[in-house]
Amino acid sequence: MHSITVEPCTFALFGALGDLALRKLFPALYQLDGAGLLHEDTRIFALAREPGSEQQHLAFITTELRRYVGDKDLDEAVIERFLGRLTYLHVDFLKADDYVALAEQVGQTPQQVIAYFATPAAVYGAICENLAKVGLSENTRVVLEKPIGSDLESSRKVNDAVAQFFPENRTYRIDHYLGKETVQNLIALRFANSLFETQWNQNYISHVEITVAEKVGIEGRWGYFDKAGQLRDMIQNHLLQLLCLIAMDPPADLSADSIRDEKVKVLKALAPISPEGLTTQVVRGQYIAGHSEGKAVPGYLEEPNSNTQSDTETFVALRADIRNWRWAGVPFYLRTGKRMPQKLSQIVIHFKEPSHYIFAPEQRLQISNKLIIRLQPDEGISLRVMTKEQGLDKGMQLRSGPLQLNFSDTYRSARIPDAYERLLLEVMNGNQNLFVRKDEIEAAWTWCDQLIAGWKKSGDAPKPYAAGSWGPMSSIALITRDGRSWYGDI
Repeated sequence: MHSITVEPCTFALFGALGDLALRKLFPALYQLDGAGLLHEDTRIFALAREPGSEQQHLAFITTELRRYVGDKDLDEAVIERFLGRLTYLHVDFLKADDYVALAEQVGQTPQQVIAYFATPAAVYGAICENLAKVGLSENTRVVLEKPIGSDLESSRKVNDAVAQFFPENRTYRIDHYLGKETVQNLIALRFANSLFETQWNQNYISHVEITVAEKVGIEGRWGYFDKAGQLRDMIQNHLLQLLCLIAMDPPADLSADSIRDEKVKVLKALAPISPEGLTTQVVRGQYIAGHSEGKAVPGYLEEPNSNTQSDTETFVALRADIRNWRWAGVPFYLRTGKRMPQKLSQIVIHFKEPSHYIFAPEQRLQISNKLIIRLQPDEGISLRVMTKEQGLDKGMQLRSGPLQLNFSDTYRSARIPDAYERLLLEVMNGNQNLFVRKDEIEAAWTWCDQLIAGWKKSGDAPKPYAAGSWGPMSSIALITRDGRSWYGDI
């Protein structure tokens, strides 16, 4: 068991009976408790609007906790200790009077308060105001889940409402991708290895791919997703955050603001996509009926409770260009969609070919080193290098093979923590470098808003693609137009 690394705190979880809390947040807190990373005096308040007795709701949370943690990682002693920290309170988030009971219980043992908003962003401002009314704003850090707004204007309204009561240094905006072990390793990989950092620019890299593919469809999230779409849901936050970590210049140090300053520079250097570029640099798609894992699945417009006239995109592929010295002429190809053939999140760095080629002409297409950074399903890093085929009859026949680091295989004795475990621990420690600053949100929305406006003006419908495929054919044309192809597609 690890030694305790955090001070005691009061963790107030708003939206405690929602999917995010049950599926991710309670299991993450349980794992931290099991690892000895919660102080013995840390308490957890589960806050929700659903009526019913505390006993009834705690029993439900316990059942769901067991379900999502799974038998392999369950420890009855930890379960008992964890449940001993837990209190359920019925709170209408819009009524200040409902916060009095929380304030009274928190006030009994003054300590760091963490308020986690696993709720729609529309109520963030009201929660902050009501926390302030009952005296719970002075020693409180607030954690905001994405999406924060649906465009630049609405995101500013949400952030400004929160900022009335909580300064930036006590505001933690979560993008759970930033808590993944492999994403954290991007910093170490780039800046601790001269092998990579000296070649991390337009002189040596030809192009970069970022793919976040989901096998699932809407899964009952129609009400939210149809208003958002894949650009707002995935590109604006997850994929642009990954792009920033790949493309940023070295920060002065590992402090939160040093890292975030460099990320903002990348976002501000993104070239706007012209109206003409919407047809050559961007592809929108919407899945139609097809097959997933050998089973027939409905199209987006055939999902339960769907709007059959919806033109919301479930797939986006685009080429982004960064206007600075490091990345001049290096395209970044971003691709994300639902109902893809597999669940896959990976970054592929394609290095340029050697300038002087001495091998057989028919092998030339193979001469390209690739650094593959996998976020899921199997976190790890692989470098594709060229070597000679073994055998007396092979001559100088070349083959491509991996130098590979698979985290689960390499660190067999260690369990790879879920992203939320790391992020919650960082909030408790007051470390903001894995969280998104207000100006990052605004710069990302500024770039995405021009795409949304262009789509709206053109009136073009998203292109259909069969569920279980890699998206519309035009997404293949987008990259082949530049003489390239998506890595690993079959």
